[in-house]
Amino acid sequence: MNENYLAFAAPAKLNLSLHIVGKRADGYHLLDTVFRFIDLADTIELAVRDDGEIVLVNPLPGVPAESDLTVRAARLLQQHSGSTLGVNIRVSKRIPMGGGLGGGSSDAATVLLALNRLWQTALTREQLMVLGLQLGADVPVFIFGRNARATGIGEELSEIKALPAWYVVLHPGVNVPTAEVFKTFSQKVLTGQDEVGIMRILKTTQQQRNALQQVVCEMYPAVSEAVSELSKYGSPLMTGSGSCVFLECQSESQANRIYTAVSARFNGFVTRGLGQHPLCDKV
Repeated sequence: MNENYLAFAAPAKLNLSLHIVGKRADGYHLLDTVFRFIDLADTIELAVRDDGEIVLVNPLPGVPAESDLTVRAARLLQQHSGSTLGVNIRVSKRIPMGGGLGGGSSDAATVLLALNRLWQTALTREQLMVLGLQLGADVPVFIFGRNARATGIGEELSEIKALPAWYVVLHPGVNVPTAEVFKTFSQKVLTGQDEVGIMRILKTTQQQRNALQQVVCEMYPAVSEAVSELSKYGSPLMTGSGSCVFLECQSESQANRIYTAVSARFNGFVTRGLGQHPLCDKV
């Protein structure tokens, strides 16, 4: 067994907009959203094994290793490719869980991208994206590797050029269950969604919208409080199905000033938007 670990980045994402345009017969919601990678990242360390075993060295408390997305991703690639190799997986978490930042999906995507090289399975990016969709609707965009507009359930991707930006991100300290949020949204407001031109919503956060934000703010007052706090400085937006809330800034210094002003009440961080995924060119 090779005990030499190699480290790979798994970046977080923000949804610069999130519209829900319908619902499929199987219950999945149809989305129109914009994904932006940011430089907050988990680190995935991998050491190839020659015995075919897949081992998560440091499982999360209360999460069985077999249900961890990194293990599931490795098993899926192993089964699909027929590889006889295995891997030790070590995950260093920096992305808050349950915040709508895509940490679990990004971790899974990084495992697929990295093991595709380390195991020499030679799958194309498109094949990896199809595999990733089996793990979750957000996984394909991290394999796609570029800031993107996503439609369908999140798997129909087209590259967008996002402008340089800094973000203040607040974590209200609640873990929002995605399925419950979508269910409540469907019951309350899945009618008459208006269309917003994609180029217009990219220009400024003041023209962006998250269709789930009002529902989550009503369910979780802490999210509403974070939105209100950042609203003193601009037009904040919730990412994904929550709970994190972000504000786009023009410079690092502006972002740091705002974060300093709000950090007494909320945990969070300042982060920079990325031009592409760190592993974009590694397929």
